[in-house]
Amino acid sequence: MKEIGLYIHIPFCHSKCFYCDFNSYSNMKDKFNPYVEGLLKEFEIKKELLSKYIIKSIFIGGGTPSLLPIDEMKKILDYINDNLKLKKNLEFTIESNPGTLDREKLELYLRSGINRISMGFQAWQDYMLKEIGRIHTKDEFIQNFKLAREVGFENINVDLMFGLPNQTIEEWRETLENIVKLNPEHISSYSLKIEDNTIFARKYDEGLLKLPSEEEDRKMYYLAKDILTKNNYIHYEISNFCKKGYESVHNVIYWKNEEYIGVGLGAHSYINKTRTSNLIDVNEYIKNLKMGNRIEIVEEENHIKDHISECMFLGLRLIKGINIYELNETYKVNIEQIYEKQIKKFIDEGLMKQEGQYLFLTPKGIDLSNQVFMGFLIE
Repeated sequence: MKEIGLYIHIPFCHSKCFYCDFNSYSNMKDKFNPYVEGLLKEFEIKKELLSKYIIKSIFIGGGTPSLLPIDEMKKILDYINDNLKLKKNLEFTIESNPGTLDREKLELYLRSGINRISMGFQAWQDYMLKEIGRIHTKDEFIQNFKLAREVGFENINVDLMFGLPNQTIEEWRETLENIVKLNPEHISSYSLKIEDNTIFARKYDEGLLKLPSEEEDRKMYYLAKDILTKNNYIHYEISNFCKKGYESVHNVIYWKNEEYIGVGLGAHSYINKTRTSNLIDVNEYIKNLKMGNRIEIVEEENHIKDHISECMFLGLRLIKGINIYELNETYKVNIEQIYEKQIKKFIDEGLMKQEGQYLFLTPKGIDLSNQVFMGFLIE
């Protein structure tokens, strides 16, 4: 039986971070129960589809899933364990924010099969956390991290951000060095992107956001790579580092353009070369499920050329790159022939290298990765 990834979206937060453009809502405690009931109905709608697969990874994301009350989260976890075919030793992740975890929740997660916690932290300095709209402090993060360890979690990811307003290179160094001391199994290190329709986008347009220069941003990127690799973290994707054997199974599904099923508000699925996504308005989502109406709003069947393009620019995010032989065998094509001009151009410019069957970005190529990715879009 074929294996697949499962994504479950919980769209609720205490408040929106200033940089966040994710599909999430604050101040909606009254929607917790109706949303979970809707989520369970969507599971029932997709039950036949899900029965065709063994679930090899589950990722409960948001939003802030750990904000859900324990009785509501238990309904979701019970449904998963009672109704889905789960791979033995699957990776089962839940996202969380400091200040929303407690011992009772963590014990429920672990008891119900969740074996990986992803903690959003971002920066070590409390003033910086406040400036980017985070609701927690450094001490709350440390307490939650240590509590997760105490309860029994042996696989923890910490999300960090650099290139933040007014952030200095030394403050970024302080963040990295202190996180390394906590010894999480996985660290995600993202450069701030100013996204449309966010508080930061408005401030940026008004000239109120003082960001590090592009040169400083790149120095921060390479500082993270230097400190983390020296502390035995493997740099396996542009923004992700892990201890040996702790690569994110679920995220690799996306980077390798493999199939996955999404459940919840705005969740995407990719099955049989067809992409679908759910309604993005929480009230419409709940109402339509209650009335038995359709909740999928987009269906797009990928042509072979689109699929190959996606495999290229997603796969090149992985540090080891793309296995050309595997792609050729899977799609019965010749990648080196299809992209002959692009591959030669990027190799000549020092942005890519080819070693055996692998095609991958150089450090210079990582710095200019968007330029490279655009080159592999087939018109």
